[in-house]
Amino acid sequence: MSQSLQRHPVLAAMSVVDGALAEVAEVDPIYMSTDEKAAALLGLSSLLDRVEELRMRVLAAADDVAAREGARDAAAWLAHRGRRDRGECRRGLRLARALREHETTARALRDGAVNVAQAEVVVRAVEALPDEVDQKVRSLAEERLVAEAGEFGPRALRVMGRRIVDVVAPEFGEGLEARQLEREEARAARCTCLTTRRNGDGTTDIRIRVADRVADRLLTYLNAFCAPRREPKIAPDDRRSYDQRLGEAFAAFLEAADPARMPLHGGDATTVLVHIDLETLLGGLEVALVGDEPISASEARRLACTAGIVPAVLGGESQVLDLGRARRLFSPAQRKALAVRQPTCRAESCDIPAAWCEAHHAGDPWSRGGRTDLDDGALLCSFHHHRAHDHHYRGDRLADGRVRFHRRT
Repeated sequence: MSQSLQRHPVLAAMSVVDGALAEVAEVDPIYMSTDEKAAALLGLSSLLDRVEELRMRVLAAADDVAAREGARDAAAWLAHRGRRDRGECRRGLRLARALREHETTARALRDGAVNVAQAEVVVRAVEALPDEVDQKVRSLAEERLVAEAGEFGPRALRVMGRRIVDVVAPEFGEGLEARQLEREEARAARCTCLTTRRNGDGTTDIRIRVADRVADRLLTYLNAFCAPRREPKIAPDDRRSYDQRLGEAFAAFLEAADPARMPLHGGDATTVLVHIDLETLLGGLEVALVGDEPISASEARRLACTAGIVPAVLGGESQVLDLGRARRLFSPAQRKALAVRQPTCRAESCDIPAAWCEAHHAGDPWSRGGRTDLDDGALLCSFHHHRAHDHHYRGDRLADGRVRFHRRT
């Protein structure tokens, strides 16, 4: 680091902190007294928040850093250069920019009077106030919430923030809470979403954002599954955390759901197809497939006994599912059989899952003498099903059963 950079107060402070940490790098806290550990935990937590405030202050002023390297913003630059999570950096930048407009909260965070989580709650509560609330009341609300942060954590502050105007300016409070709730419900509906991400190790992360009332309802169901009185045989030394119990309760909840009460999905009640050969089902040690994902044979045998799970047993004589000209539409049983053979849309390069697809007469249409049987059936997503019936396109069957579409010239 050049001498000119070392002279800047922020970099000088970094150097001091770095040196202090180096001095205790090999110190084992186990030899600290109980009082010393308590003081260290509280003090280090406060220091972390104050350092984070300084980092956010620099982040909010670092647009030139991003511009120099063509990054979208300082958060994107930091995520790339610092090998950090993009979401974390974006949240930090949003709070950093907001703190520029909330000096009372920024100063409290800088002095260690509030932590980062509390600061975020205060900022959100003040910014969520409707436009009819003037700046004076906003300032009073912010000051009061910062003061309450000395006694209450983020969760309690969040509850206070929803009714803070009733406290600091009762004349504005009449009817305000009802209007805020209406706006919150509308915003919750717009923000409701669920995303999944496969980790590649047999697990999937599920991230869901829903209205509080929906989350409360789900938790009520899950807590019923993991309540101690429902599991009286739990060993006294069972060390599973509440989060682990909740995750297992979620799996149990899904398995207990009655498929007969589910909406029709791809022409049939919601069903999971497990591909397993007869020998494995009877006790073999091989693997089975759910779609194209492998599962252990023991798990497949367990699922085969669970309501709503249909084992597609391969091997031996199969039931003939050929309705020929007897009916035009493919039956639910035929759709299941097609899904076993065709886990995704039959269009080349399309990976839409079979459950989202529509059954299509791949040969001659039924109206022209085609047969409603498995050999003539193909699962196509809605987009490609429209292509199959569009005279502007030609569909060619490939050797592997896929369909390649060409625009007619």
